[in-house]
Amino acid sequence: MLIATAACCAAWPSAPEGRASALECAGVQCFQKAAGTAALHDAAAKSGPRLVCAAVGSCSPVEGAGPGKAVVSTGKQFPALKPFDELMEAFVRDNELPGASLAVAKDGRLVYARGFGYADVEQQQPVQPHSLFRIASISKPFTAVATLQLVEQGRLRLDTPVFDLLPHKPHLAKGASVDPRLGQVTIAHLLRHQGGWDRKETIDPLFHAIEIATVLGKPPPATQDDVIRFMMGWQLDFDPGKRYVYSNLGYCLLGRVIEQVTGRRYGDYMVNDFLKPLGIESMRLGKTLLRDRAEHEVKYYPKGDRLGIAVTGEAIGAKVLWPYGAWSIESFDSFGGWIASAPDLVRFGSAVDRYSQSGILKKKTVEAMIERPAKGHFGNDEEGKPDATHYGCGWSVRPMKNGTTNRWHTGSLSGTSTILVLRHDGLCWAVLFNTNLTADKKKPSSKIDPLVHKAADAVTAWPSHDLFAD
Repeated sequence: MLIATAACCAAWPSAPEGRASALECAGVQCFQKAAGTAALHDAAAKSGPRLVCAAVGSCSPVEGAGPGKAVVSTGKQFPALKPFDELMEAFVRDNELPGASLAVAKDGRLVYARGFGYADVEQQQPVQPHSLFRIASISKPFTAVATLQLVEQGRLRLDTPVFDLLPHKPHLAKGASVDPRLGQVTIAHLLRHQGGWDRKETIDPLFHAIEIATVLGKPPPATQDDVIRFMMGWQLDFDPGKRYVYSNLGYCLLGRVIEQVTGRRYGDYMVNDFLKPLGIESMRLGKTLLRDRAEHEVKYYPKGDRLGIAVTGEAIGAKVLWPYGAWSIESFDSFGGWIASAPDLVRFGSAVDRYSQSGILKKKTVEAMIERPAKGHFGNDEEGKPDATHYGCGWSVRPMKNGTTNRWHTGSLSGTSTILVLRHDGLCWAVLFNTNLTADKKKPSSKIDPLVHKAADAVTAWPSHDLFAD
């Protein structure tokens, strides 16, 4: 039986994280919020648009495998798990993808970890099982679980007002005042994307690094703190808790909450106090520029809208490939900034799924994490007709008839598409791609989702080995 179907994924499409939706590449443009509280100015106009390709190697599209081409693969093979091999080889080849990685765990044991295609097409370097990929919004479940641990420790409450914890002072336009509803935004609202911001009505501020920095009189890119100060000067789009609207800003704020409560930088706390106790050693915060690519990290090959205006590096204001300068991944940390291997994600997912063995969270906390919010989800809060899926605290959730759940999260950036699934029967898998579109213009993570379920269902006997022990 297919649980997380393509239709299910379509019900909550991945956020367009790789694009700045309100302001396009060049020229003097202004984005004025209807409420008149702030204006964003495109600082790229100061230097004028110019095409810069040398910094990223090539501006020509790089194709992956194609129909009829053999797909290089790495990692241990097991006859019992052949359905996964057949799926991945065909998927990478038929969808003309540069590279991919799949890891699968059964009851906490890593039974499958393989790479397919190329981490670096130009150098013909294959994806390895341990290759690191930008995981984009799969960063959110990590931040959510870390936040819930702090709740368990008594250092936070789900109903704690967020802005009571933060030292940020709002940037106010002349004559503007702070929206009093900011005081109503709680930790639970941020975890469930109910904080009051609607990027469709205004903007996703994390993708306006030049404009916000310019308004604040600072050199770009805008930092997390800059974005928070700027948005504190805007009016909310709806009352906190009233509805669900996916918000990168909310999870940016949670990163700052973790910093305030722990007294540590978000990345330092997560690596040393959260990831290492789980046995996750290679996961780290990513870097934007190609020159700063981490050891074992793949290269990213954007498809669709490939060029954007650089907000960081030596070519600010110029056109560059989206993954290498058109946004600042350093400012994405707690909502989309991590790089990880597929086994890293599966180790985390298995710890969450088997919380009683791992000790990552207590039963009561897990129940709160996956419960359906009082208000509707995915834009549907029609009374008496709840959606088949909902967003809990950091996870999309599909309740099953037997009282169990499927939980998952996807991630999408230009050059990146990812999915992590915790299935109701003890299976956990992660699939990572170093491009954002298939040959037929679909998101790879959404397109492959039902196919991985089908491959898992085709396995008749699960092996007893554990690659985590290797």
